[in-house]
Amino acid sequence: MTTTGAQSGLPRLTALAYFPIDDALVIIGSRGGAPNDPAWVHNLRANPRVRLEIGTESFEATAREALGEERDSLFDQVVSRSPNFGVYQTKTTRVIPVFALQRGK
Repeated sequence: MTTTGAQSGLPRLTALAYFPIDDALVIIGSRGGAPNDPAWVHNLRANPRVRLEIGTESFEATAREALGEERDSLFDQVVSRSPNFGVYQTKTTRVIPVFALQRGK
């Protein structure tokens, strides 16, 4: 995923796991349970337009942070597929952010 730096305005490339859920690609800002969000979370909050590269495909997408019940539902679906994300949540007091990426919006 390529984001735009919140402060620098420069492109920032980050390799992430993603989970297709419904009509979105869901990503989790776990940082392995560290006390702070990863830098790409701040970038998405400031500039939600991203470029995604999946396999040989490259396309634009828009990120939207899932909050409240939607966040919890998506997080639980991710944990059911990849339990380590649940472990990461137990390692931190912050609520790990969840984003839904929509192609071309």
